[in-house]
Amino acid sequence: MRKGLLWFLGILIVALGIFIYVRFYYVFGTGVKSGELNYLVYKGVIFKTYEGKLIQSGFRADKPGGLQSNQFEFSVEDKKIAEQLMISSGKNVQLHYKEYFGTLPWRGYTKFIVDSIIMIEEKPNSTDLEEELTPYILESM
Repeated sequence: MRKGLLWFLGILIVALGIFIYVRFYYVFGTGVKSGELNYLVYKGVIFKTYEGKLIQSGFRADKPGGLQSNQFEFSVEDKKIAEQLMISSGKNVQLHYKEYFGTLPWRGYTKFIVDSIIMIEEKPNSTDLEEELTPYILESM
């Protein structure tokens, strides 16, 4: 009976380990999203994370007869990527992301984690404002 209990506990621990790996660390999907970067903020009580929102072109129907803008909410782990995105608010960007089944508090509030920036489309005459705001934005982080 003791041997059977040890086997059961061993199988239970291995199954729990597999579940935790698949739920929180297995990359379910990857892709690229493009749109206008609405915001990127650094927030949290215990675990501070970078959270952002991208507004994509087009609309989707949330309910029959209703329209809603197509938004992509994401988290960023890398501080350098977050700094680049913070000074690019309002610009069109293309972001590469990884999708997980579950969230972890130290990784972010969403299942989508941006791991690289593919492109930031520069708007004409926006460099003066960017040069004025960049030191302030980076200093506040």
